[in-house]
Amino acid sequence: MINKGLSEKHQSVLNALGDKHLSSFELFKKVDNISIILSLYSVIDDLNSMGLLNSYKKQNERYHYINN
Repeated sequence: MINKGLSEKHQSVLNALGDKHLSSFELFKKVDNISIILSLYSVIDDLNSMGLLNSYKKQNERYHYINN
């Protein structure tokens, strides 16, 4: 998925998700250019605010997916 105007980190998160629903930790393991989990949470919050990403909680874990 290519979106103009997004940072490399934002794009990496979207690419890692693809069409899957991933937990925050699964996503953190798949994204190479984010080395601190707090940075990932910031990117996730940005993408949620932009309407590109949705999140939900299941069994005390937060899952994320691309908003179609």
